[in-house]
Amino acid sequence: MKAQKLTRETIRHIGEKEVKLPPFAVGDTVALSLKVKEGDKERIQVFEGDIIARHKKGASSSFLVRKISNGVAVERILPENSPTIHEMKVIRHGVTRRAKLYYLRDREGKASRLKERRTQQEMTRVAPQEVAPATEMVQK
Repeated sequence: MKAQKLTRETIRHIGEKEVKLPPFAVGDTVALSLKVKEGDKERIQVFEGDIIARHKKGASSSFLVRKISNGVAVERILPENSPTIHEMKVIRHGVTRRAKLYYLRDREGKASRLKERRTQQEMTRVAPQEVAPATEMVQK
């Protein structure tokens, strides 16, 4: 059976559980908790990086996450319905004007950073200022 012909119903019928992922887009920084199987043991390992591509094809949708580990770039393609994904947290949303961020592969250091997308609530939120107690005027 090819991955193109899989639907959500057939994935459930096979026995794989459906993972509820938070809404995310290209340019977001995510922390993926992945199930890693070593021998007969299973543990959870965090993979944190930027989403540089996303392929939306129904049940066979996938996304590409890129991180820099000890100066070496690591890219990982993960299906959205993968049983290896335990949990996904969106750390920050990035500002992008493209659907695929493959140009980040050629960038190094600070040049590979993306601006953070801020919501209207974050922009209008102002830290509460402490109000000094009013001093009473003493009449003599």
